[in-house]
Amino acid sequence: MTPQQSKKWLLLIHQIPPKPNALRVKIWRRLQHVGAVAIKQSVYVMPFSEQSQEDLSWTLKEIIAGGGDGSIGKVRFAEGLTDEQIIALFQTARKSDYQKIIQDANTLLTDWSAGRIDPQDPAVRGPAQVLKLQRRFDEVAAIDFFQAPERWTAEMLIQDLTARLSGQPSNESAAIHKLDGLRGKTWVTRKNLFVDRIACGWLIRRFVDQSAVFKFVDAEPYTPKPDQIRFDMFDGEYTHEGDRCTFEVMIKRFGLQDRGLVPLAEVIHDIDLKDARYDHAETAGFYAMLTGLAASQPNDDQRMTLGLQLIENLYAYFQRQKGKQAS
Repeated sequence: MTPQQSKKWLLLIHQIPPKPNALRVKIWRRLQHVGAVAIKQSVYVMPFSEQSQEDLSWTLKEIIAGGGDGSIGKVRFAEGLTDEQIIALFQTARKSDYQKIIQDANTLLTDWSAGRIDPQDPAVRGPAQVLKLQRRFDEVAAIDFFQAPERWTAEMLIQDLTARLSGQPSNESAAIHKLDGLRGKTWVTRKNLFVDRIACGWLIRRFVDQSAVFKFVDAEPYTPKPDQIRFDMFDGEYTHEGDRCTFEVMIKRFGLQDRGLVPLAEVIHDIDLKDARYDHAETAGFYAMLTGLAASQPNDDQRMTLGLQLIENLYAYFQRQKGKQAS
């Protein structure tokens, strides 16, 4: 991305008197509330928009009224920080917000699913709890300028809680019904399998069709037959979307909710997209195992068969870890 093509940003540079400390805390909280992120001490950035301009202008007025000083500027970053690095800062900030919502939603789902608590019991105040989660989600989503990956997980969990309150089928039940139409298909992908395609194959066999048939073709555009579905390939029915790998896209579009899938998808994402977004301790070792598999098994059928077991083992590990955290 050249400087001419780079994004426009709003920069707030400010100085606040060391005392009273209340003003410093007030301004920090306000900047958090509007979704600004710090790129260095006393320097905050937001994507350029009229709303961001208004939010930072009100913040600057508060700073000046409290005896401080500052300025707002519209900038493009030509050196030093890149747009991608700044976007990553925003996504990291929202990640922690969404993870708190995900944790609370999972706690409710665990209690409600185990039968320990009846969400429709007035004493439980189930609707109020879900409404509180939804409001928190709406507040975070309003300042999620660059679509943090954890957003869809939090959203689906709240939808599932809402469905359970109303007595409707959960997202998981609806997904099972939707997946019926995908059984008996041939799943087509590119030759020379590696992490994303192997993980997708595992997901298909694990949650869609235990007898699914795979076909491996050259990378050129491939026109599928009526009973074929393409994945992780050019113009495929399931492929990368934005900053999500095909495995993540499949999980979302299948409507799957499983405690072991979230960390598994994060490991697959980091290996496939090479962006170290989630940085799980297991990622490096799993990447080494997949690399060894690819080196030792040039045949894609064999590579898929052995790769499915590797994915299954990692999935079982994450399920066990999540189970320990919930107990």
